[in-house]
Amino acid sequence: MSAITSTAAAAVAPPRRRHPAILFVQQQPLGTIGLAVIVVMALAAIFAPYVAPYDPLAVDYLALTAPPSWAHPLGSDQYGRDILSRIIFGARTALSVGILSSLIGCSIGALIGATSAYFGGKIDLIIQRLIDVLLAYPIIVLAMVVVAVLGKNVVLGVDINLVTAIAIPIVPKMARVARSSTLSLASMPFIDAARAAGFSHTRIVLRHILPNIVAPFLILFTAFIAQAILLEASLSFLGLGVTEPTPAWGLMLSGSSADFYERAPWMILFPGLAISLAVFAFNLFGDSLRDWLDPKMKV
Repeated sequence: MSAITSTAAAAVAPPRRRHPAILFVQQQPLGTIGLAVIVVMALAAIFAPYVAPYDPLAVDYLALTAPPSWAHPLGSDQYGRDILSRIIFGARTALSVGILSSLIGCSIGALIGATSAYFGGKIDLIIQRLIDVLLAYPIIVLAMVVVAVLGKNVVLGVDINLVTAIAIPIVPKMARVARSSTLSLASMPFIDAARAAGFSHTRIVLRHILPNIVAPFLILFTAFIAQAILLEASLSFLGLGVTEPTPAWGLMLSGSSADFYERAPWMILFPGLAISLAVFAFNLFGDSLRDWLDPKMKV
């Protein structure tokens, strides 16, 4: 009798819920590959002094434009600096600028968009017209104008003005998405209940609206990191971003493309591959995260 009872209990017992990380790996294999690449890049950037075979600033006049070899796996540049070491240390610049600018831009944009949708009326109209003005400029042009006006301000190895220049074009895009998400939340019963309870507007926006738009925030945050890395490389290539001798992927392309692309193509090839791989990994992870968090995609 006890065996029958235990069998029946096991039959009606709910299945064990798998950890969200395991579900993500099983349901989003491409996103998992992108996340793995991001983790490897982050670890290489954090432990760069222990991973890189050489000092990225060390000059070796006996190895000028040396081709890939056992001594220099990815070759060396026109100053004899090891390209692999500079790519590893350049990951610090790319990730720090990309993550900081995306975080700042998405946070400010989410707050502006949620506030605009919540209050509506003239406030919403004025904010949306300002956003239209910012969206009218191409992202690279707007970033170039900001970084040219602000100049350079390096704090703890990070150019704060460069981060600001990349974050500003992100703000209007995030604000538009946050506004549309907030419009669908503003008429929900729990928002009406919060108003009826006498909660302040600040508390309603910060405690009840912003936490409910975390999913689109995370999706755009990862997507904008890829755009920020590409934009930082573009600004450095144009001479408006990171300057020598700081290791940066875009700067490595700028310093070698004009004079050495024929006899030392590895000086362009490997930094370009690093930029492409980073952007591709973040885009893969962002798209998979969007599909995974979208309730319509759930099976």
